[in-house]
Amino acid sequence: MSQYEGLISNDDPDAIHLVVLTGMSGGGKTVALRALEDLEFYCVDNLPSALLPQLVEAATRGDSHRRRIAVGVDVRNRDEDFQHMPRVLSALAATVHVHLIFLDCNDAVLIKRYSETRRRHPLAIRGMSLADAIAEERRRLRPLMAIAERVIDSSDLNVHQLRRLIATGYAQTTAGLTLMFQSFAFRRGLPLDSDFVFDARCLPNPHWEPTLRPLSGKDGPVREFLERQPVVGEYFTDTARWLDAWLPRFEADDRSYVTISIGCTGGRHRSVYLVEKLAAHYRTGRESVLTFHRELE
Repeated sequence: MSQYEGLISNDDPDAIHLVVLTGMSGGGKTVALRALEDLEFYCVDNLPSALLPQLVEAATRGDSHRRRIAVGVDVRNRDEDFQHMPRVLSALAATVHVHLIFLDCNDAVLIKRYSETRRRHPLAIRGMSLADAIAEERRRLRPLMAIAERVIDSSDLNVHQLRRLIATGYAQTTAGLTLMFQSFAFRRGLPLDSDFVFDARCLPNPHWEPTLRPLSGKDGPVREFLERQPVVGEYFTDTARWLDAWLPRFEADDRSYVTISIGCTGGRHRSVYLVEKLAAHYRTGRESVLTFHRELE
């Protein structure tokens, strides 16, 4: 089965789905987990395998009943976790739909990614090179890769493409259109995957307020500053009205995914605020709404 096919099936709307994300460090597990979180999965990162049954039980009972759960598992877990994982997942499969997704990436790209971000590989201990750490990680994860339902190679994917891959894989099994709202800085160029681009540079800029400059559009003081500006409210209302009028046309044309990009000068304040506000607006009536903030990643 292709990595581009649906992640889960919604034939039974009451079914409980557990997606376990694992794979190479630097392969995109965090991006994939955030994409599922935006799709209203209950997400937990780096959980020991022995606690998976308790997590599923706690998440699916009572008033907070969750039908979609995603868990990140990586090489930070102990070796015995990887040895026990197949048995744990097999036992869970008796009551829930279990999907093990492995995010792979070739060694050369992994080394490049670590070099560019200056991140430290979780296995890069004293005396072990990055290449040796990657090789050791492959050895430890080999049993999970062998039983994975999907193997996604992220070598040629950027974060936007990987997020879209996860979202569209899920969207193909759900009704309606999946919306991706993303913020960006015009000075760094337009996101190439945009279907629509809105320019927020005409709005008052929190950057010029010294106390707001280090914050982002997700922070309360920035939101309060922008909400005090009548023109910001007008911009949001007009943008939402335009999207309300035209998104149904795309649904009628059998589109499953649309990306709406909002840019400002630095991509940290105005565009982030508008993306979060628009996403919240559309989540009240849609199941699949994602957000991505390019300059905050």
